[in-house]
Amino acid sequence: MPIKKPLGKKGEKKAIKANRPVKADWKEGMKKKITGVADMTLLTKITNEAINENLMKRWQNKEIYTYIGSVLISVNPFRDLGIYTEQVLESYQGKNLLEMPPHVFAIAEAAYHHMNSYKENQCVIISGESGAGKTEAAKRIMQYIAAVSGGASSSIQEIKEMVLATNPLLESFGCAKTLRNNNSSRHGKYLEIQFNTQGEPVGAIITNYLLEKSRVVGQIENERNFHIFYQLTKAAPPEYQESYGLQGPESFLYTSRSNCLQVEGIDDVQDFNETINAMNVIGLAKHEQDEIFKMLAIILWIGNIVFAEDDAGNAMISDPDVASFVAYLLEVDNESLSKALTSRIMETQRGMRRGSVYEVPLNVAQANSVRDALSKSIYERLFEWIVTRVNASLEARGAAEYVIGVLDIYGFEIFDDNSFEQLCINYVNEKLQQIFIELTLKAEQEEYVREQIQWTPIKFFNNKVVCDLIEEKRPPGIFAALNDACATAHADPAAADNSFVQRLGFLSSNPHFEARSNKFLIRHYAGDVLYNVQGVTDKNKDALLKDLHQLVTASGNTFVADTLFPERIDPNSKKRPPTVGDKIKLSCNALVTKLMQCHPSYIRTIKPNDNRSASEYDDKRVLHQVQYLGLCENIRVRRAGFAYRTTFDKFLERFYLLSPATGYAGEYVWNGDAVQGSLEILRHNNLPQDEWQMGTSKVFLRHPETIFGLEHMRDRYWHNMATRIQRSWRNYVRYKHECATKIQQFWRRNKYNIGYQQMREYGHEILAQRKERRRYSLVSMRKFTGDYLDITNGSGGADVIRNAISFGVNEQVVFSMRGQTLVARAMRASIPSPRTLVLTNQALHFVMTTRKDQVVSTIDEKVIPLNSIQSASVSTLCDDWVILHTNNPEGDTILSCMFKTELLAHMLQQTNARITVDVQPEIQFKKKGNKTSVMKFIKDETAVGDGLYKSRVVRIQSGQPASSMSDPPCSVKPRAVVRRQPKQTTTTRPRPNPTRSSVPASKSIPAHAPVISASNSPPPPPPPPPAATPQPSSEPKYKAIYPFETDQDGELAIEMGDLIEVIEQDDNGWWLAKKNGKEGWVPSNYLEEVVEEKPTPPPPAPPARTRRPPPAIPPAETVEQHSPLPTPAAYVTPAAPVIPSAPAIRSVPAIPAIPSVPSTPSIPATPRATKPSLPSRAPVASNSPTPPLASKPVLPKPVVAPASTKPTPAPRHIIANVNAAPIPVMPGVAAPLNANGVPPWRAQLEAKRAAAAAENTGDGSDGKPSPPVAPKPVVPARPNNLGKPAIPSRPAQLQPSQNPAATSLAEALRQRRQ
Repeated sequence: MPIKKPLGKKGEKKAIKANRPVKADWKEGMKKKITGVADMTLLTKITNEAINENLMKRWQNKEIYTYIGSVLISVNPFRDLGIYTEQVLESYQGKNLLEMPPHVFAIAEAAYHHMNSYKENQCVIISGESGAGKTEAAKRIMQYIAAVSGGASSSIQEIKEMVLATNPLLESFGCAKTLRNNNSSRHGKYLEIQFNTQGEPVGAIITNYLLEKSRVVGQIENERNFHIFYQLTKAAPPEYQESYGLQGPESFLYTSRSNCLQVEGIDDVQDFNETINAMNVIGLAKHEQDEIFKMLAIILWIGNIVFAEDDAGNAMISDPDVASFVAYLLEVDNESLSKALTSRIMETQRGMRRGSVYEVPLNVAQANSVRDALSKSIYERLFEWIVTRVNASLEARGAAEYVIGVLDIYGFEIFDDNSFEQLCINYVNEKLQQIFIELTLKAEQEEYVREQIQWTPIKFFNNKVVCDLIEEKRPPGIFAALNDACATAHADPAAADNSFVQRLGFLSSNPHFEARSNKFLIRHYAGDVLYNVQGVTDKNKDALLKDLHQLVTASGNTFVADTLFPERIDPNSKKRPPTVGDKIKLSCNALVTKLMQCHPSYIRTIKPNDNRSASEYDDKRVLHQVQYLGLCENIRVRRAGFAYRTTFDKFLERFYLLSPATGYAGEYVWNGDAVQGSLEILRHNNLPQDEWQMGTSKVFLRHPETIFGLEHMRDRYWHNMATRIQRSWRNYVRYKHECATKIQQFWRRNKYNIGYQQMREYGHEILAQRKERRRYSLVSMRKFTGDYLDITNGSGGADVIRNAISFGVNEQVVFSMRGQTLVARAMRASIPSPRTLVLTNQALHFVMTTRKDQVVSTIDEKVIPLNSIQSASVSTLCDDWVILHTNNPEGDTILSCMFKTELLAHMLQQTNARITVDVQPEIQFKKKGNKTSVMKFIKDETAVGDGLYKSRVVRIQSGQPASSMSDPPCSVKPRAVVRRQPKQTTTTRPRPNPTRSSVPASKSIPAHAPVISASNSPPPPPPPPPAATPQPSSEPKYKAIYPFETDQDGELAIEMGDLIEVIEQDDNGWWLAKKNGKEGWVPSNYLEEVVEEKPTPPPPAPPARTRRPPPAIPPAETVEQHSPLPTPAAYVTPAAPVIPSAPAIRSVPAIPAIPSVPSTPSIPATPRATKPSLPSRAPVASNSPTPPLASKPVLPKPVVAPASTKPTPAPRHIIANVNAAPIPVMPGVAAPLNANGVPPWRAQLEAKRAAAAAENTGDGSDGKPSPPVAPKPVVPARPNNLGKPAIPSRPAQLQPSQNPAATSLAEALRQRRQ
C-alpha cells in the first residue's frame, strides 16, 4: 500500500514509519458486536456465577454457542436465528475451531477432519435436559456431515438422503409433546455413520434405547401421545379412513385423554407428508407402509375398548362392536379376543408336576391393564421393527473403515411425580456424565500422572457412586432389588411393590440414597429426584401375558404373527424373562463401551427457561444446570492441562514433513526412534518450551493454537509441494506442446512428400543394389515427383505436349520427362534422338517435336501400352539406358532417361509389379523382324557426362558402388510467401482524342497510366484518388473448387467458383456455410480459403519529361508509356519465347491486368501442392524462360477427353507473329508505332486475342474440349443437424496402389533410415 505524506503545518517534517497500523475500515462498524467471551477458558474469574453471566450476555445477543476448549455449550434460543443456512455451513468447511465463531458446525467439522486425518472413530455426545436442544443439535451434525463428506456416486448420495430421512421418521414415532418440550425424544438413539477410507459415507447403523411405551396408553394433562398418532388421525388418506376406520384424534381415548390435540408450531398434516416421504426415501414399500399404519389403527381402536362390571363384579366389554372391529383388523377370532381381554388362564403346580388349569375372570382394573399391555407391546415391537428395517436400508454399500457416532438421547428429567421411566432415563444420563468425567477430568489427570507430566490436580465430583447405587449387584443396587421383588411376588403388583420397598432398606447407608415411605430419593449429579414406588415392579416386568401372546401369534396377518411376534412360548421353560432394568443396563453398558472406543466431541445443552420463551432467561434455572454439568471444573482442568496429546508414533507420522531431518519431498526419511523424531520436529519449528511436554509414551501440547499452527504448516507444505508439481507439470505440458507443434510443422511440411519418398524407396527396392549409382544422386534424397513437365495441368510448354497426345478414357499422367530413344536409320546404325516421355496409367507415350519452315509441330510418335511390356532391362553401370521388352513386331524399345529408376518404379506400380526388371552387364534385345542383338556397356573413364553411345555400345565412367546410400534430405530454408496483389479498381477518365476510339471500351487503359504528348501542352491533371476499398466481411470467405449437388435438407448446393461465407467449422469435415442468405452444410474439402489481401496503393505519377519525343510520332496523338504486361496464359502459345523487358521500362509501374477478359485465369503467387487442381488448358504464365517443372509435385488429375477429339491448331500466321523477335526499344522512349498508329506490343496482343477468338467458334468452345471432371463421391445424407456424416473424399483424389510392392514402402523407408 503506498505511504501518503501526513498532514501538518507548512514546513514541518514528520518521520514516516513503515509499520503503521492498517487504516480502520468503516465496514467494521457494520459487523455484529461480539458480546462476552467465546471461549470460557479465557474468563478472568472462574465461578459458576461468571459462567452464567457470560452465557446470558451471549444468549441475549443471539449468540447461543460458547466454547470451553473443544467442548461446545449450547443454550436453546427457542426460535429460528437463521444460522443453519447453506452459506453458514460452507463457511465452516475446512476451518478449525479457532478460525470461526463457536457453532455446532465447527464441532462436526472437527470430528470429520479428525477422522480423515488421524484415522480414528469419532463420536459426538450430546447431553442436557429435556427441551435443551439435543435433537436439533444431532440433526445439524448430520446435516453438516452429509453436506461436506463428498462422494459423487449414486449409492453415496442415496446413503446421505437416507441418513437425513431418518430424522423425520424416528421423530414421528419416537418423539412427543411434554410439559417442557414440544418435541421431546421419548427414546434414545445412537446413529453411527460409516465411512470408507476416502471419507465418503457408505452406510449407517441406528441403535435404539428404551422407548417410553407407557406414553401410548396414558399421558398427563397437556401432554400428547407420540406424534404419529395425531398425524395419522388428521391427515390419513381416504383409503386408510375407510379400511381402518380412522377418524379425528378426538375420537380415540389414547389421543384425547390429555386434552391436548393441537400444539403451537407443529403442523401434523405437513409432518405426516414428510413422514411418508421419509418412508419412500428409506425404501419402505407400499405394503409395508400399509401394515405400519394398520398397526397404529389397531392400537387406537384397542384403546377404545371400554370395560364395565357385570353382575358378578367381573369385567365385560361394554361395546362389542369395537372389539369386533379390532378382531377384524387384527385378523383374530372375536370371541378369542374378548376372552383374552376379560379373563386369564391360571395353572397350578404340585412340585414338579403340572396341576390344574383355571380360567380366572378379571376385574375392570385388571382388564384395562391387559388391554394397555397389548397396545404397548404392539407399538414397542412396531418401533423396533421400523428401526431394524431402516438399518437394513442403511446397510454399508462398501468396506466401512471408520464411523462418526451421534448420540441423541433423552435428557435428565425431574417431575412432580417420577416413576420407573424417569429412573431409567436419569440412569442413562448418569452414565453419560460418567463418560464425560472419565474422559475429560479423571482420565486426563490420571494420564498426566502416568505420563509424568507436571501439572496441578483439580478436584471434581465423580458420579460413579451414583451409577453403582443404581446398577451394582454386590452390594445390590436398585435394579437388583427391583428384580428380586418381581421374582418373589409376581402374582400381585401391590405385594411386589411392598417387597421392593423392604429391600430398599439395605441402601439406607448410602449417602446418595434416602428412603421415604412408599417413595425413595436419589441424589443425582443434576439434583435430587424423588421416585414413586407404586407400579414400579409391574413396569419392570413388562411381560406379555401368555393368553395375549397366544392370541397375536394365532393372527391371520403374517406381519403380526411372524414379523412383530416371531417367538413362541415354551410352556416347559423355567427361565425368567429379562426385565426392563436388565435390558436398559445391558444396552447402556454396551453404549458406554462403544463411546469409550471413539474420540469424543461434546455438546452440553442448556435450557434457559421452562416456558419455551425466546426472551426469558431464568438465572437460577441456568445456574443449576451449570453446576450439575460441571462446567467450572471443566474450565479449570482445561486451563491447567494440555489440549492435545498423541503417541510418538502418530505424532511423527503426522508431522514428519515439518522437519528436513524427518521428511524430504514428502518422503519419510527418519531412521531413529519415534521419541527423538518427535523432539526434532518440535525443536525445528521453534515451539516455546512451555507449550509442550514429552511424556513417557505421548507428546502433549498445551494450547489448541499450537496444534492448529502445526496443521496449518503441514497444509502449506503440501500446498507448496503441489505448486512445485504443478510447475513441473506445466513445464512438461509446455514442452509436450512445443514438441507436438514441431511434429505438426514437420508433418505439414512433409506430409505431401511422403508418397514421393515412398516411391523413391520402392525404386531402390526394384534395383536391389544391383546397379551402380551416380555421384550426384547420393548428395540428397530426391523426391520422385513424377510429372516433371506438368502435363496434367498443361502449364508452360506442356500444353502443346498435352494437346498432341490423345488420352484415353480415365488415362492419367504419372510421369513425364525429357529423354532419348534409339531411331533406326536405313543402312546405318541407330542414333539417339530426343523425345518427351509421358507415362500414364495405361501406356508410355513418345512425343516428338519437329520444326519445318519455321513451324514447330508436336506429335505423339509412338505409344506402348503397359500391358504389352513384358520386362525391362538395365545395365549394372551408372548409365541411363533402359530396354523395354515387348511383344511388338517392331522390336524392343530402347530409351535413355535421366530418372530411369523413377520411370521403372512408376511402371511397376501401375502394372502391380507385373513387369520384371533385369540388371545385366550385357542386354540382349529384339530388333525388327525378330532379329536379336546385344547392347554392351563398357567402363571408360574418358567418357564424360552421361556417357557415349555408338553402335550398340555404351561407354560410361565408373559410378559409385551399388550399395551406396543417399544422404539425408537437405534442410530447406523457409521461403517467404509472396502473395499476388489483387487487381485494383480504378476509375477511367474519358479521352477526347478521337484517334483512340479504335480501341474497344472494354480494353481502355486505366486513368493513372502515364501519357506522353508531342506538343508542349501542359501535363494532364493528376488522377483522382482510388476508390475506397470495401471492408472485408467478418466471416471467412471460401471458394468452391468443386461442385457439390445435393437435395438433402440442411445441406447447401454449391457450384465451382462460388464464393461463400463459412459460419461454423466442425471437426468431422462438414462446415456450416452461407450463400446468398441461405445457410447449409457443405463438405470442407470442397472449399478453398480466399485470402483477403491488402490492395496495393496506386503508383505515383511519373515526373514530367524534359526530353522531346521522336519526330516520327504525330503531335496530335498520345502514346502510353508502359512496362511489359504479364502475358496472360490464355493468349500465349507455349512455343513462343517470352518477351524480355526493356531496361528503361523496368522503373515504370506496371499496368494492372485488364479485367475485361473473363477467360483469363488468376495467376497464383506460388505453386501450391496442398490441394488438387482441376484440369485447365490455360497454362500459367511465367517470366522465366523455362517453367519450374520440379518445384512442386503434380497430383493426379481426373480423366481427360476421349482420343477421338482433336484440338484445332492455331493459324500459322498467328504462330509466326508470336514467334517473331521482340522489337528493340530505346531506353526511356516508347516503342515506335506501326502504320495504323498502334505500338507493336499492342499489335501482338491484338493478334493473340484474335487467335483466341478464332479458336472459340460456334458454341463457345476453345477448340479443345475440356476433359470431364471425375465423378463426385456420394455425400451421405444428414438426417439432422445434431450428427454430421463422415467427410467425403475430394474428387479425383489418387488412391494408393494395392500391389504387394507398394504396401511395404513404409517398412522399407524405416529400414533405409536406420
